[in-house]
Amino acid sequence: MWSGRQGRLRPVGCVVEELRCRRREREAALRKARREQQLVSKRLLRDDVLEEVEGGCVAKILGEAEIQQFLRLAQRGTEEKERERALVSLRRGLQHPETQQTFIWLEGSIRTLVGLLTSSQALLQLEAARCLHELSHSEQSAVAEACLPATSYLLTYLSGHSSDFIELCLYTLGNLIVESEAVRRQLLPQGIVPALAACIQSPHLTVLEALGYALSQLLQAKEAPEMIIPSVLGSILPQHILRLLQPGPKLNLGVAVEFAWCLHYIICSQVNNALLIYHGGLSTLGLLLLDMAAAVQRTEDAGLELLACPVLRCLSNLLTEAAVEVGGGPNQLDDERVVAALFILLQFFLQKQPSLLPEGLWLLNNLTANSSSFCTSLLSMDLIEPLLQLLPVSNVVSVLVLTVLCNVAEKGPAYCQHLWPGPLLPCLMGMLASSDTEVVGQSLELLQLLFLYRPEAVEAFLQQSGLQVLEKHQEEAQLQDRVHALQKTALHR
Repeated sequence: MWSGRQGRLRPVGCVVEELRCRRREREAALRKARREQQLVSKRLLRDDVLEEVEGGCVAKILGEAEIQQFLRLAQRGTEEKERERALVSLRRGLQHPETQQTFIWLEGSIRTLVGLLTSSQALLQLEAARCLHELSHSEQSAVAEACLPATSYLLTYLSGHSSDFIELCLYTLGNLIVESEAVRRQLLPQGIVPALAACIQSPHLTVLEALGYALSQLLQAKEAPEMIIPSVLGSILPQHILRLLQPGPKLNLGVAVEFAWCLHYIICSQVNNALLIYHGGLSTLGLLLLDMAAAVQRTEDAGLELLACPVLRCLSNLLTEAAVEVGGGPNQLDDERVVAALFILLQFFLQKQPSLLPEGLWLLNNLTANSSSFCTSLLSMDLIEPLLQLLPVSNVVSVLVLTVLCNVAEKGPAYCQHLWPGPLLPCLMGMLASSDTEVVGQSLELLQLLFLYRPEAVEAFLQQSGLQVLEKHQEEAQLQDRVHALQKTALHR
C-alpha cells in the first residue's frame, strides 16, 4: 500500500514496483478463479436420421420384466433383425432415468450388455454401444459408474475401422471420464492416453471432434496435473493439437474449438508450458489470432466467438511464462500485427459478444505488462482512444482497460506524453465517480503514475476539481492510503 504520511512522492522505482506487485497478486487470483470455473459437461450423441426413422415409436419407461425380455431376445433371438430390434427398444427405454436405475440394479444386465458389445455382429455391437452411451449420459453417478466393465472394450475399439463407432466410443468415454475419479483411475492403467493419442491422426473430422471432447474432459480432472497431463505431454498429442490449430484451409472450426480448450487446460496446469512454446505454441496461437481477426472482417457471423475464448486464454497464460520474450523469433509474437488483430476482435466483441471483452483485454494486459514494444505499438497505432471507449461497458472491463493503461504509463515519461494531454484525464475523473472500489483503486494507480511522469497533469487535475472528487473516497478503508498520497502530491506541486 502507499503511505499517506509522506508529503512527497516516493522514488519512482519504489512506487512502480509496488504497483506491479499489487497487479501481479490480483492477476494471480483472477487466473485461479478462472481455472476453478472450467466447464465440465456431458454430451449425448444421437443419430438424427435414426431418430427420425424411429419417430413413430414412443420411448417408454421399462420395468424389470420388459428389460429382461429385451436382453433375452437380444442374446438368444432366432433372427438378427429380432435381436437388433430388442436392443433398439432397450436403448429407447434407457433414455428415461427410471429405466436406467432399474437396469443397473437388475442382476446380470450390465454383463449381458457388455457381452453384446463384444458381438461379432456389427449391428448388434453398435446398438449395444448406443445403450451404453445412453447410460453414460445419466446425471446419476451410480448409473454411469455401472458402465465400468465396458471401458476396456471401448478403449480397444478406438483402434477399429468404423469412424461412426469410434466417434460413439469417444463420446461415451468422455461422459464416463466426467463422472468420477474412480472411473478415471480405471481408465488410466487401461491406457486411455495412448488410445486417445492413436486417434489424433484420424482423417475423419467427426472422430477428431469427439476426441477433443473426450480429451478435454480428461484434462479437467482435479488430479490431471499430477496423474494425466505429464503423460499427455510425453505423447504425440501436443504437436498434433497445435497442428490442428494452425490457420489455413484445413482448419475446422468444431475440431479447433475442442482442441483449443484442451490446450487451455494443459497450459493452466503449468506442468510444462515451456515445451508447448518450444513446439511453436505461441506462434501458432498468434497466427490463429490474426486469422480470426481477418475472418470477422469478412463476415458478421463467423462463429469464431466459440474459438476466440480458449485461444485468447491460451495466449494470455502462455505469455505469463518466464521463458517467453515477446517481440520476434520463430516462437514469439509480432507486435503490431497482434495488437491490430486484437483490437479488431475487441470491436467485434463489443458489437456481438461483450462477454468476451475481458478475455481480449486480459491478453492485452499480458502483452503490455512486460513489453515496451507492445506498448509502443499501442501508441503508434493511436489505439488509446478506442481503448478508452470501452470503459463504460462494465466494471470488469473498466478495471482491465485501466490496468493496460497503467502498463503503458509505467514505462516512463516518453510513454506518458502520449497519455496526457488528451482524453485520459477526463475519463479518469469519470472513473473516480464510480461506486466500484476496484475501478476507483485502479484509477488512482493510473493517476499516481501520470503524476510521476507528467507533473503538469496535476494542475489540470486540480482545475477539474480533482481534490473534491478524491474526498469522496478518503473514508473507504481500501482506498484511504492511495487517496491521501494523491492529495498530498497534488497539494505539494
